[in-house]
Amino acid sequence: MTFLSATLLFHSLLSGYDEKFQGLVSTWFILMVIVIVVCFFVSEITRNYSQIDKLWSLIPIAYGWITVAAFPSVRTILMALLVTVWGLRLSYNFSRKGGYNIIPWKGEEDYRWKHLRENRLLKGRFSFGLFNLLFISIYQNILIFLFSSPLLMAALNNERSLIFTDILAAGFMLLFIITESVADNQLFRFQQEKKKPDNKDNKYKKSLKTGFLSEGLWKYARHPNFASEQAIWISFYFFGVAASGKLINITLAGAVLLVLIFAGSTIMTEGISSKKYPEYAVHQKEVPKFIPKLKS
Repeated sequence: MTFLSATLLFHSLLSGYDEKFQGLVSTWFILMVIVIVVCFFVSEITRNYSQIDKLWSLIPIAYGWITVAAFPSVRTILMALLVTVWGLRLSYNFSRKGGYNIIPWKGEEDYRWKHLRENRLLKGRFSFGLFNLLFISIYQNILIFLFSSPLLMAALNNERSLIFTDILAAGFMLLFIITESVADNQLFRFQQEKKKPDNKDNKYKKSLKTGFLSEGLWKYARHPNFASEQAIWISFYFFGVAASGKLINITLAGAVLLVLIFAGSTIMTEGISSKKYPEYAVHQKEVPKFIPKLKS
């Protein structure tokens, strides 16, 4: 009944738009619901709660090219191409850490889900199952829908030509994809070196002593990869600004909620690191979380 009510509300909100745009948004909505259902049931059956993690980098690509098919323009094609570059790079990074498997529902589970299962409030099949339904499966898919929504704004204003704001958004998005790639590569190499700490060719010898990465980009921010990911989607939001002609529009919700989820995720991640590594508390005081200091 709740789903039916949500569907009726969804269609009522679209009633003022033309049928083609309604069809596009409905396609997004149907895809989102399918992914929610699949992720929930597969994760509950297999007890591997990283099913949405496998699709996180792929769903925006699907949204992008579905939008291009319905409303082709220079802006929507540019946006879809950038999202594809972002998504394929992130998928590669997830894959090399063992996230994907030839059997689709298998693969390495994110360590944070394992940690959350030990939380006293979430212990038990029912409690964690409810968390899986509401947060992992439903909320995260809604979040993906929302931070991808500048594509819908571009489709809604498909007649508007490309402007300088689009070029700036594309440039910054590419810049942050590069910085995220560098940060992820440094972290991956460090994790590989932790498995063979006696190797003479180890690059991150200082970090190996403390147990956590504090060199390369990680010398300037504690989470340069997380910072870059947030900046990518904040940049992406400005395509919607260019398309709508409004600095503040409804698609800002996606970027804001993404920043909030990273804030919460980082608190948990750093809590785990603080327990494992005695020197991490000093590192927290000396190095900013996301935004590097201009002066030391």
